[in-house]
Parts: sequence; C-alpha cells; structure tokens
Amino acid sequence: MTLENIMQWWFIPVNVLVTTFVGCILGYIVVIICRPPPQLNRFTIVMTAFGNTGNLPLAVVGSVCHTKDNPFGAHCHSRGVAYVSFAQWVAVILVYTLVYHMMEPPMEFYEIVEEETEIEEQPPVNDASRPLLVDAEWPGIEDKETEHSKTPFIARIFNSISSVSQGTLSDIDLSGETGGNSSPRSIRCLAEPKMVRRVRIVAEQTPIQHILQPPTIASLLAIIVGTVPQIKAFVFGYDAPLSFVTDSLEILAGAMVPSVMLILGGILAEGPNDSTLGLRTTIGISVARLLVLPVLGIGIVTLADKLNLLVHGDAMYKFVLLLQYTTPSAILLGAIASLRGYAVQEASALLFWQHVFALFSLSLYIVIYFRLLSYI
Repeated sequence: MTLENIMQWWFIPVNVLVTTFVGCILGYIVVIICRPPPQLNRFTIVMTAFGNTGNLPLAVVGSVCHTKDNPFGAHCHSRGVAYVSFAQWVAVILVYTLVYHMMEPPMEFYEIVEEETEIEEQPPVNDASRPLLVDAEWPGIEDKETEHSKTPFIARIFNSISSVSQGTLSDIDLSGETGGNSSPRSIRCLAEPKMVRRVRIVAEQTPIQHILQPPTIASLLAIIVGTVPQIKAFVFGYDAPLSFVTDSLEILAGAMVPSVMLILGGILAEGPNDSTLGLRTTIGISVARLLVLPVLGIGIVTLADKLNLLVHGDAMYKFVLLLQYTTPSAILLGAIASLRGYAVQEASALLFWQHVFALFSLSLYIVIYFRLLSYI
C-alpha cells in the first residue's frame, strides 16, 4: 500500500458510505411494508443498512484466491486483503458513532419516575439472551458500559423532558448553569445556544475512543508504513531489519480466517432466540439485505465504472466493492445491541437467520459476479 494506491482506492471507503445509505433506504421501505413493532423501527433500518465489511469479505477473498487458477491473477490474495482492510476503518467509525446512537433504547422501554426525577431501566427478561460470543467480536465489552449506554440518552436530551432535564441530566450540564452568584443576564450572554449544547453533550457521550480496535489500528499502521518509503523499507523486504516481525504477523494472519469461521459457527450453534420482531419483518430484512441490495450494488458499481471512478482493469477491486453489498448484517451489531440493552434477542435471532440464508445468497451472487466482471 502506497500513497498512490490510496489515491486510486478512494472509492472503496466512499462505497461503504453509499452501501449504508442505500441500505437505510431499503430498511425504511421494509419498515413501511412489514410494519415491525414501533420500538423496533430503528433496529430494522440498522440491520438492513450495515453489513459485514471486514471479517466475512476477508474469508471470501481467501477462499476465492485459494487456487492458482483463480480469475484475479497472481496477486489475488494480497490485493483482496488490502482492499477489504482499506474499507474497515470507515465501517468501524460508522458503527461507533451512527449505529451506536441509532441503537439507543426507545423511551417506551423505561419508566419515568416523577417523584425521584430519574429513569429506571426495566430488568432484562432473560440474561441468557446475550450472545455468548459477543466478547469475541468486541473484547471487553462489559468494561465499555457507561451510565448512559443503556438509557434513551438522545431522546432525553432532544425531547427536553422537563422533569428530567433539570434534575437527572444536571450531571451532564444540560441546564447550562455556570454556577455561583452570576446574574441571569450574564448567564444568558455567556451560555452557548441550546442546540449546540445538546449536540456537544451527545458528542461527549459517543464512544469514539473505542474506534481504535485492533483491526482499525492495523489498517492505520499499514497506511502509515505504506505511504512512507523509509519506514516501508525498514519493515518489508528480505534484508529489512524488522522482516522477522512481518514474517511473524504473516503466520498469525493465516489463522484469521479459521478463527472468524469458528466465531460464526459458534453464533449459529446458539440457534435463534425468541424474537418479537415477527416473521414478516425477519424475512423482509433478510430479502432486502441479501437479495435486493446486491442487485442495486451491481448497478452502482457498473455506473461508477462507466464514470471512470474505479481502478481500470482491476477485477478484484470491483469484486470487493460488490461484496460490500452482498454480506449479511455485521456481527458487531449484536455487540452494540448488547451494550445498549436494546433488541438483544432480536439481533441474535436475525443474525442467525441471515447467516443461514447467506450460505445460499452469497454463493449465488459470487457466481454472478464472476460472470459479470468480464463485462463491467
């Protein structure tokens, strides 16, 4: 990976954003048609919009490039891994910002106690509903919980619940008081606008620090090393001083795909939990994510190629772009659901059925992509 590569590959992270935007539109259509329970409307949109752009595409690339007669040439695996890794940092930022807040528990899940001016969380129905392998996808998730992670935080901020905003939310400075003996006029002059204050509070409660997970750190380090020739020569090459480090990392990387498959297998082994989402909505999300979105992806990638936005003549580049539209919902969404205490059983059940159906839809579309790559 070099600076020139990054300039050429700019459409890969943009495609992640396009995939998410189109998926949100499809999710909204699913909400309109299938009519899930009102408290699961945002959950339906999230599960339709955000796919697995990291681990599963890496496994697919490794499988496709396993033989020498693959359709992508001699450097199939190295280029495929580079393309998939370059997309991961965008997906991680989206998950820890947009998805984190979209998976906020609805106000209906909580009881506002006016006498004590506090919000009490309803006890979980079944502690076993938490996916057993969430920790494998997000290590130390239990340590990431905060006082607001399982509360309708944004709803309380922007709805300005009078009985709560001045009392319960005083610890997050929603009232904007500057304290002490200041006059009311000085407070009005110095206080920041109410909307700006609310946006600032939400930004402060966003777990942006968790973005630096190991895959993201590895991607950032790869970009830095690849764009600085002096560092690259120090790390890569037969006579490089740190060549033993790259050799060791290459050995560890060989275990990545089997490990991912073990995690997926463990999730499927748990089976589907009881879900209030409904059969119609479950089928609607699966069809939209696994069947409709890939068709739209073919059109988007073809249009981008006609507009000369893609790397010319690189079939693997186009294949990775198409894969971003084809994978089931991200496993990390189950970890976010567990962290926020929202739709945990529904996320577990939906991930189970999506990955079962993806065995057929993913295989079908990979065959279609192989046919189409010679034309687009």
